[in-house]
Amino acid sequence: MPRIAYFGPSGTFTEMALAQFEKLGTIAAVGLDGAVERVTAASPPAALEAVRSGTADAAVVPIESSIEGAVPPTLDALSEGRRLQIVAETEIEVAFTILGGPGVTLDSARTISAYPIALNQVRQWLQATMPGAAVQSASSNAGAAEDVAAGMVDAAVSTRLAGERLSLPTLADGIIDVEGARTRFVLVTPPRPVAPRTGADRTAVVLEPPNDPGTLPAALAEFGIRNIDLTFIESRPTRSQFGTYRFFIDCAGHIEDSLVAEALTAFHRKMPLRFLGSWPIATGTGGSVPPPIDEHVQWLSDIRAGRGDL
Repeated sequence: MPRIAYFGPSGTFTEMALAQFEKLGTIAAVGLDGAVERVTAASPPAALEAVRSGTADAAVVPIESSIEGAVPPTLDALSEGRRLQIVAETEIEVAFTILGGPGVTLDSARTISAYPIALNQVRQWLQATMPGAAVQSASSNAGAAEDVAAGMVDAAVSTRLAGERLSLPTLADGIIDVEGARTRFVLVTPPRPVAPRTGADRTAVVLEPPNDPGTLPAALAEFGIRNIDLTFIESRPTRSQFGTYRFFIDCAGHIEDSLVAEALTAFHRKMPLRFLGSWPIATGTGGSVPPPIDEHVQWLSDIRAGRGDL
């Protein structure tokens, strides 16, 4: 029975992503057979640390929001400690449920609990609909619902699943400032052989270029000269020396694609590089696949053999 850690408690969007991985057969496809035991973790770093320590076989964590961008705690935890590997991704359409305590209405609520990332996605709605409610920070979307159940606040920005689990009344549903908002989640395991390319893949690395002028443009040029499509780039401080950064980069393609392999090899020669994985994209928005170089390889082979006119 595989143990899968996720950012909890029960009722978070991350648990919904884990359920989606189960439904799609993704967990079994990476070799984790059997009924899944879901293990809650207090934060994305805690979920990933459970994998490093061996108390979980894999973890599901949020990595990117279409509204808020990257999820910094996840990025930082992937860049530090023993290397872990992303093996799959999925996306969840995000809209929030406003939950209340007994007898509470939208007009009567004076305090509301919200996870900071969720708050930024419903701030306009709250200002228009519940302007008198003072916002308190929650540990997660499901944690906000637990604050209501414990009588600590009147209402919560949470999920329908958390409301059902705690039998809390729904005051409003489908709440989001930007329609069509989505969050991307990844399934993370200890390092393993990379699954074969599918032709619609994503590759992720962490780079730590030297703190010298022109280093980052030169690094990005390794992708540009090979026509590799970058789909995500985020900088995070190394937390070791002021003004030094590491860069998280996703690109379209697979490490088995010759041009992607060339670029990663070039990086490895010049700077510290952490490979985070190559895996199939969840939707059709993964960028353009790197062009094949078979023709150029054949040209080089012909030249070596004394063939070819050009």
